[in-house]
Amino acid sequence: MDEEIDIPFRGIVAQSLAGMYVIQDEVFQYVNATFAGMLGYTPEEMTGMHLRQAVVPALQDEAVANYHRRVSGQTPSIRYITSGQHKLGHPVHLEVHGSNLLYRGRPAVVGVGINITEQLKQQEELRQSRERLRELAAYINQVREEQRARISRELHDVVGGMLTSIKLDIQRIRRRNADAGIEGIVTGVLDLVQESIEVVRSISEDLRPGVLDHLGLQAALAAALRQFSERTEIACELQGDNVPMRVAPAKATAVYRICQEALTNIARHASASQVTVRIRCESRCLAIEIEDNGRGLPSLTPTGKSIGLLSMAERAREFGGSLSARAGDAGGACLVLQMPLEEGES
Repeated sequence: MDEEIDIPFRGIVAQSLAGMYVIQDEVFQYVNATFAGMLGYTPEEMTGMHLRQAVVPALQDEAVANYHRRVSGQTPSIRYITSGQHKLGHPVHLEVHGSNLLYRGRPAVVGVGINITEQLKQQEELRQSRERLRELAAYINQVREEQRARISRELHDVVGGMLTSIKLDIQRIRRRNADAGIEGIVTGVLDLVQESIEVVRSISEDLRPGVLDHLGLQAALAAALRQFSERTEIACELQGDNVPMRVAPAKATAVYRICQEALTNIARHASASQVTVRIRCESRCLAIEIEDNGRGLPSLTPTGKSIGLLSMAERAREFGGSLSARAGDAGGACLVLQMPLEEGES
């Protein structure tokens, strides 16, 4: 009778590309060549082997416990990832799925095993690659902010100072000259110098807003919204409640740049007439919503992401934050930025 049962059983599974096994009394009663090969054995070598010998020492108790849970009927079927012990001593990562079935009239665990070592290795390499890309993105952002701050200072202090000196010299020429023709030229040059000073100040402020360093994040966002509204004629509103006054400079810069990028995207793509920015602080987390009444969410790349959203999300992730997008209540889009606050930020 046993032979009649074993013949079709072996015929189905012996050449299977998936590893298959039967465990009874904590001992391998049958393994096909695929499963034995995963651990460096032949089927003959594994037949009669105790379950503990096939698993790395740290996971032996877990493997035996899972065996008894299935044999007893407590959990008829279990699927999990474990580490097998190769004949040469190194671990082999396996995904096993075993069920409680009768084998030769007695309870046993009949299962399938898949070698996922290479899959896990590739996943780890991918994770490390993504981590390196994120570190690179963070470094690029840091260097870019440092360069912006340096250029802003040089424009304000050096170029602005030079233009101011030129203006003073021209004014001295005006006081010492009575020629009406020269007066007209002097007036035109003064106007041009004054305009240049204002342009330099504006560029310097765009590169690194001084209000962010001196008055804090909320004041900087309020100023950015005013400038945005003046430039685009889009009505803007800032709503803030319990906003922290002290935020780490690098984090405040990241939040400001994210909001700045969001406003730029709205101006370019949304065709909106209203923008509302809401700021609140809850459970040591700074939450900012940027909502418009424009066309809705931006078009996505083939990977299902917007490049602009990816860039902003990476900035947020540098500080343990997150950025998500949803449909706005007014029919446009709403970006939601969540940024955790550390001790001392309030």
